[in-house]
Amino acid sequence: MKEVLVLYYSRKGSVRALAEAIAEGIERVPGVGARVRTVPAVSTVCEAAEDAIPTAGPAYVETADLDECIGLALGSPTRFGNMAAAMKYFLDGTIAPWVNGSLVGKPACVFTSTGSQHGGQESTLLSMMLPLMHHGMLMMGLPYTEHLLSSTRSGGTPYGASHVAGSDGNPLLSDEERKLAMAQGERLARAALALEAAR
Repeated sequence: MKEVLVLYYSRKGSVRALAEAIAEGIERVPGVGARVRTVPAVSTVCEAAEDAIPTAGPAYVETADLDECIGLALGSPTRFGNMAAAMKYFLDGTIAPWVNGSLVGKPACVFTSTGSQHGGQESTLLSMMLPLMHHGMLMMGLPYTEHLLSSTRSGGTPYGASHVAGSDGNPLLSDEERKLAMAQGERLARAALALEAAR
């Protein structure tokens, strides 16, 4: 079975909830599975290190995950209108896949969560698109044919699925956020399958 990589970093669970909804959408497409992975946290303490295997949740991403996937959904919480340091640190280390062209021509989408309604969702989504474009990936957003984009009062943008966690960091997705994330996953999987068949 072909797999789409759902790669995320989540501190309080909101981005993980979006990743799970996107994975559910991916798996609605026959012949495609979701490979869910995360990245370790980074620390300002030079001696600090994460265990090689996370204590809970999905495994940490490896280069092989990038090589083997037919598409990529990338998610991070917003940090001052940008992706979190842990995701940026991981992406900064993807020189080998870039040199090898592992991701060239594969479709990708991005997703995020913020603490407030105007907390920099779209700039964060754009910040995650930049390295993916350098990798030669084909970026996909959420089209306005997804009617919930026009009516949502929570998360959801044409740049990608999103969640408004509020000041308390609530990871519970609204109905609109969940449906839009699933639609994004399904759209990505269909595109990835079609592009893979055309290779």
